[in-house]
Amino acid sequence: MKIIIDGMGGDNAPSEIVKGCVDAVIEYDIDAIIVGKEQLIKQELSKYKYPSSRIQILNADDIITNDDDPAIAIRRKKNSSLVVGLNALKNGLGDGFISAGSTGALLAGGLFIVKRIPGIDRAALTSVYPTTKGMSLLVDAGANVDCKPEYLKQFAIMGSIYVENVLGKKNPRVGLVNIGTEEGKGNSLAKEAYNLLKNENINFIGNVEARDLPTGEADVIVADGFVGNVVLKLTEGMAISIFSILKESLLENTKSKFAAMLLKPQLSEIKKKMDYREYGGAPLLGTKLPIVKAHGSSDAYAIKNGIKQLVQFIKNDIIQTIEKNINEDLRNQEG
Repeated sequence: MKIIIDGMGGDNAPSEIVKGCVDAVIEYDIDAIIVGKEQLIKQELSKYKYPSSRIQILNADDIITNDDDPAIAIRRKKNSSLVVGLNALKNGLGDGFISAGSTGALLAGGLFIVKRIPGIDRAALTSVYPTTKGMSLLVDAGANVDCKPEYLKQFAIMGSIYVENVLGKKNPRVGLVNIGTEEGKGNSLAKEAYNLLKNENINFIGNVEARDLPTGEADVIVADGFVGNVVLKLTEGMAISIFSILKESLLENTKSKFAAMLLKPQLSEIKKKMDYREYGGAPLLGTKLPIVKAHGSSDAYAIKNGIKQLVQFIKNDIIQTIEKNINEDLRNQEG
């Protein structure tokens, strides 16, 4: 298996990207292509011992930044690490692609270069979502702010396939984010999507309120990109605030500092469960080939784990399973 990595994407590129790639090659027994400025990547690679035959460099002199307009950058920055990497994926040089670079550009490149699976109306950006019961998958996390009910149905199908085959949850529970749990709640989009989902061959548990998401009521959290992104950003902000308040309280006096020392292992475990680096990245679902988006501030550990997600994405034939399910769904609609 060969993984293509955007060596220049993200806040910590190329140093952390290269280190994470080296660690993944050694730990997961894969081959890799790092795309980016050749001299810089060579300098970073020279710091590590690794099987040199297993890592190639594909030169790309340009970089797409978060300040660039995504669609324009994909068309104009042909020699950027992201565009060169996606074209390498399209042309069969590797089995999957991962980038910590611009989310908008990765989405645009996935659609313009790699293309959507036939029958899929919109590709969905996902996010692994930590809960008290493990991990759920939020679909869509911000790619499609204006949706039709059919899009949400497809998000649910794709999310179910990924969660079952990669996250290992059999018959995953699918919940539609809404302002109430009763059928008939919400706006027209939510009502129409509910009717589609309840007749689909998935484990649809109905509407779920935002307060029930952190407790793991749903394994697949379905929302339009606007709602999904608000849920994600609010959750991130609340987690940061809670840890900040907790830290301040535990360091308030000698007695609380002693308590903090006793609780340190438990607090570390909680922090680990909430840490995006443990999961590394999340798939872009709906494209013809496997693509994973890593967090923009990813360090080497996060990149290594993001590559692990991509390896599982590829090994479990997620694309082929989505194609099969979507084709069956289209046949049922025609019948």
